[in-house]
Amino acid sequence: MAKAKTLKDLCLQELEDLYDAEKRIVKALPKMADAASGADLRRALEHHLEQTKGHVQRLEHVFHNIAEKPKGKTCEGIKGILEEGEDTLGEVDGDAVRDAAIIAAAQRVEHYEMAVYGSVRSWMNQLGETSSEALLQQTLEEEKEADKTLTTIATGSANVRAQAARP
Repeated sequence: MAKAKTLKDLCLQELEDLYDAEKRIVKALPKMADAASGADLRRALEHHLEQTKGHVQRLEHVFHNIAEKPKGKTCEGIKGILEEGEDTLGEVDGDAVRDAAIIAAAQRVEHYEMAVYGSVRSWMNQLGETSSEALLQQTLEEEKEADKTLTTIATGSANVRAQAARP
């Protein structure tokens, strides 16, 4: 893609990045859910998978709103975060510690997404694209809620179980 010369160009580049990221996350979440031993963690990941499928659809609406074809460009950030998470899971032994690692990996993804969605949402506002801004805000709120849920699971049970794990 050509260099961004306008805010709209930059916004479109980031939308393409997000589109690829969300599609990658749709593929990764089932693996994370399958690897989770805690029922609450598994349910949270499965719930967020359904939300993430909706995020893809919302992004398609945003592309439509700005008269662009939905397409992705490789999101190196999420690609790296997901690879790092897979590597970490391969280096962990035991269900309790694995759950703590899954939560940490999932929160890295959420924080990345929150940063990008926040920026793109602000740019849409600046560009006067209020319907797209609202769609992006909805996704941003769901990402924040997923992060809070993961924190609750971590501090409520997963980290305690991981700390109690025997070598």
